[in-house]
Amino acid sequence: MRIFSWNVNGFRAGVARGLMEWLLKEEPDMLCLQETRADPASLPAEQRAPGGYASHWAVAERAGYSGVATFSQVPVSAWRTGLGIPRFDREGRVVVAELGDIELYNVYVPSGARNLERFTYKLAFYDAFLDHIDARARAGKQIIFCGDLNAVRAPIDVARPARGENIPGIRPEERAWVDRCIAHGWVDAFRALHPDARGAYTWWSTRGTLRAQNLGWRLDAVFVHESLLPRVQGAGIRADVMGSDHCPVWLDIAL
Repeated sequence: MRIFSWNVNGFRAGVARGLMEWLLKEEPDMLCLQETRADPASLPAEQRAPGGYASHWAVAERAGYSGVATFSQVPVSAWRTGLGIPRFDREGRVVVAELGDIELYNVYVPSGARNLERFTYKLAFYDAFLDHIDARARAGKQIIFCGDLNAVRAPIDVARPARGENIPGIRPEERAWVDRCIAHGWVDAFRALHPDARGAYTWWSTRGTLRAQNLGWRLDAVFVHESLLPRVQGAGIRADVMGSDHCPVWLDIAL
């Protein structure tokens, strides 16, 4: 099964830039989109279910904000949204697809960049999400989570790491959360397979020519529980795919 994850920076904007054409050409088994900023009720059927894909959406209460959507062309036995915590679920940040013995979490972590209140909210979301997936793993579920995690772990994941630790996404508290995930048995699939890969970024500021210079950050990832690692067959980054300030990341896993 091939899973793609992509922050499209607006679903409608993505469609205008060729998202549907890319999806139908690439034909992943699962596509997890973040920052959709759209209500599927307002979209035409050919965008909600293109080429036979089914989709499931988490929509923020605030119109035009946040949101995730998962598209599938393989059977999904059950869909869920959210973590069961209203203060987080009202922002539409999690969709879960059950696929055989696997639960696939599509997650869009808050950026926390606006102010201290939002940064505190982000850290609380991190804690709640990790508690949730840890509990599911202890219950015997096979978990994959992917999305825009809005954090990097190490200097290798940032083009200019020396620019300071006060920038959201690089702050010690955010990097510490990624370390805690790893300590709890969650494996960054890309880094597991490509431990020394440099210049492997998934987000670039739209200012100037930073993407052309490949001066970016690796904010997007696919993590698997360590029990699933033997089934991982490949993982990568598609920096060649345009249409957003982020690019898609992918995982191949044996069902």
